[in-house]
Amino acid sequence: MTSAGDAPRTPSDGVVRLWRPGLVDYEAALAWQHARVEALAAGVEGESLALLEHPPVYTLGARGNREHLLTTPDVLAARGASVVPTDRGGDITFHGPGQLVAYPILDLRGRSLGAATYVRRLEAVIIETLDAFGIATARVEGRPGVWVDDAKIAAIGVRISRGISRHGLALNVSTDLAWFGQIVPCGIPDAEVTSMDRLLGGAPPMREVEGAMAAAFERAFGVRLVEAPESLTDAPALEEVAHAG
Repeated sequence: MTSAGDAPRTPSDGVVRLWRPGLVDYEAALAWQHARVEALAAGVEGESLALLEHPPVYTLGARGNREHLLTTPDVLAARGASVVPTDRGGDITFHGPGQLVAYPILDLRGRSLGAATYVRRLEAVIIETLDAFGIATARVEGRPGVWVDDAKIAAIGVRISRGISRHGLALNVSTDLAWFGQIVPCGIPDAEVTSMDRLLGGAPPMREVEGAMAAAFERAFGVRLVEAPESLTDAPALEEVAHAG
């Protein structure tokens, strides 16, 4: 996690735009994040939060160990999954259908939130979300994310640049956990992975989990979420943001 540079800010009115586009390619979501960061840094947009799912993809953090990928990208491509290096913190993880991913684009500097406090609040969002479905969770010292007994149910990996957050968290709702067998999840050899589906004997509807997470996010960060009318692909691109600035 890094933080550098200065940028103008749009005064916060406590409103964060909420995007819920469903299944989105990882690269498209990454482009959306970069565009929203630039718009927020330039003062032409406010803060945003995306709640979405991805087609199968393995992402490797900036300091991740490629040895934690237990097979080849070609083998995974044949199974319908890609491997994408990223600039987030953390090691390697999996995203796929049935997993709720949250990408907050927040002005952490304006909120006077340091990186450690921010990650703790993301953990609190996950914990409160799962509590709404009767799942008791825990934090584990030295292991970011949220755990149920000895199994990880949610991962966190963020990047902070110019005081603005990117990337975020991933919660296993009805994820096919077999995908995690191709990696050392988050670089922790003895870590098991679980899901809401496995713990509850059936997964709640994704929209219900999104709703619970949105409410938990509002409380954790003291904001009001307002649904964005556009899809991610309808949002202004980097070139449009640069022109507006």
